[in-house]
Amino acid sequence: VPKISLRWKERNLGKEGKLQNQRAVLNQQILRAVRMRAGAENLLRATNNNKVREQVLLELSFVNSDLQILKEELEGLNISVEVYQNTEETFSIPLVPLGLKETKEVDFTLPLKDFILEHYSEDSSEYEDEIADLMDLRQACRTPSRDEAGIEMLISYFLQLGYVENRFFPPTRHMGVLFTWYDSFTGVPVCQQNLLLEKASILFNIGALYTQIGTRCNRQTQAGLENAVDAFQRAAGVLSYLKETFTHTPSYDMSPAMLNVLVKMMLAQAQECVFEQIGLPGIRNEFFTLVKMTQEVAKVGEVYMLVNTAMNQEPVKENIPYSWSKLAQIKSDHYKALAHYFIATILCDHELQSGDDEDQQEKALSQLYDYMPEGLMVLTVLKDKVQRKQLGKAHLRKAIVYHEEALRVCGLCKKLRNIDVLQEVLTAAHKRSLLKYAQQETEDDFLSLIQAPDILRKYTQLEIKETITPQFSKVKVKDFFHRLGPLTVFSAKQRWTAPRTIRIHLEAGELGFSLKGGSPVQIYCLDPVCSAASMGLKEGDYIVSVGDVDCKWLGVNEVLEKFKSVGEQPIEIEVISCQDTAASMHSKSATYSVGMQKTYSLICLAMEDDKIDQTKKAPLKLPFLSWGTKNRQKAASTLCLPSAVAGSSQIKKKLSPFTLLNTESSLY
Repeated sequence: VPKISLRWKERNLGKEGKLQNQRAVLNQQILRAVRMRAGAENLLRATNNNKVREQVLLELSFVNSDLQILKEELEGLNISVEVYQNTEETFSIPLVPLGLKETKEVDFTLPLKDFILEHYSEDSSEYEDEIADLMDLRQACRTPSRDEAGIEMLISYFLQLGYVENRFFPPTRHMGVLFTWYDSFTGVPVCQQNLLLEKASILFNIGALYTQIGTRCNRQTQAGLENAVDAFQRAAGVLSYLKETFTHTPSYDMSPAMLNVLVKMMLAQAQECVFEQIGLPGIRNEFFTLVKMTQEVAKVGEVYMLVNTAMNQEPVKENIPYSWSKLAQIKSDHYKALAHYFIATILCDHELQSGDDEDQQEKALSQLYDYMPEGLMVLTVLKDKVQRKQLGKAHLRKAIVYHEEALRVCGLCKKLRNIDVLQEVLTAAHKRSLLKYAQQETEDDFLSLIQAPDILRKYTQLEIKETITPQFSKVKVKDFFHRLGPLTVFSAKQRWTAPRTIRIHLEAGELGFSLKGGSPVQIYCLDPVCSAASMGLKEGDYIVSVGDVDCKWLGVNEVLEKFKSVGEQPIEIEVISCQDTAASMHSKSATYSVGMQKTYSLICLAMEDDKIDQTKKAPLKLPFLSWGTKNRQKAASTLCLPSAVAGSSQIKKKLSPFTLLNTESSLY
């Protein structure tokens, strides 16, 4: 495993890195304000003095105002889309990336060393390098590079957590390791002694990093647009996987409703990039080309309309950045306007000629409409110059209305108003429609009452983009704590006796027992009267060392070779015995409050300062946790390890961290 060392200190000093630093500072300010409010609320509940209550209520109003200002500043960071765009000159509407979740440092040293000594009966000082590697990897994941190497590093840590969970986090008790992660949208900290919060947050950051990679792609080239589409699809896939795998998360940004909206937004941005791919070589002013472009751009407008609708539903509406919702509305109006502009160009610039295929044009044009205005038929419109012009101008009027609405909404949102390229794109499209309308004859404007019909979205080249399911197995990682032995046997779920030393004497060339199994090997068919049995060897014991050689990863043949190599000389082996594990894990679940005020208070009341007493047991009442007894067996673990039973002849399979999660598991 390559050393991570102090790579995390090489913090990205570019614009993205500065934004992430600002996010960390804001999170700390929000935390302080939240604690102040929690204290004021406690005092308000405890006092009956009217004068004190008045002062506390006044203080609460100031604190709430500060929190609102800080939340708006955090929203400003979330809409700083221009920072993440490609540095090449571009004339495209910006795409929206997700900001990475911030976290506090975690010290695994004491909990893991204590557990190694207590549970595995090994010298924990020999595993200091492995623990340091784990902590370095986690620290590096706080500031990943915005490229595939950053994605691979985050996935590596996520997979490593699968090993760590099963090595060191037993289902019956907490390890005393407190994980703190800040909500990406509200800045509210969530603290849990649960490794699954860590895993879910890393998954969110993998999805967020994909969105940042997608926005950085050069959208002026086909390759860049293809990479952007792929990145947004992968981001949607990771976020969808997070929603299906980790349920009841206590953080707003990872709630099922919010993740559902984020998945829709990423797929909409993928659709937008596909449309840009089609139009990148240029759009020819030709009948069938314009028909195709009309259908494609209408589809983009529709998906953004669905995104905007989802963003305005409870409980997402309270926490989604206001500027994101407005940007989705603007894009919906903008692309709908383009669809009406394209069809207007078809009607105004392309009269039916004698050599044209009349049937093909009629079929193509009829596919754009669900219905025609009263008194009009597609073939008649194609042949009649007056009707053609009237319908074309009706579409231009509708395009202008959509353009003006997009500009109006953009002007009302302060943060979007400051994005120059967005204003330029919307203004240019509006002027183009106005110019096209001015070029048409105007004498019949007051006589025409035709209303442009809506345009149908046909699934042609721009099919609805689907999520790309994350394939974590492509990233190969080695268990940092590989030396502890095969995970199927040496896990936190299994309980063992301390290693016992047995001195083996060959009797007439016989050991007095047989060996079976994979790694490590088990004692099988033990002769109860042999010398080894008299020294305490038991049926089903696992051999962990022969002489001074560690045998946890050796098979039957390799262990037998060790015995044969000593000849008739006595040899010492170390064995362990499996103990029954009757304790079962509680079914745990977490809920989150829709109301921001309640959430701030619940979190802060349970939080200490940054110091954590590693020796204390988990508190009886944890924030956001509700303990139940239903389905305990099902919730016992996300991984079912086979018990080590004497006499079992089945060779144990090596576990992979990808098997630790399934759609039935829950976060808490």
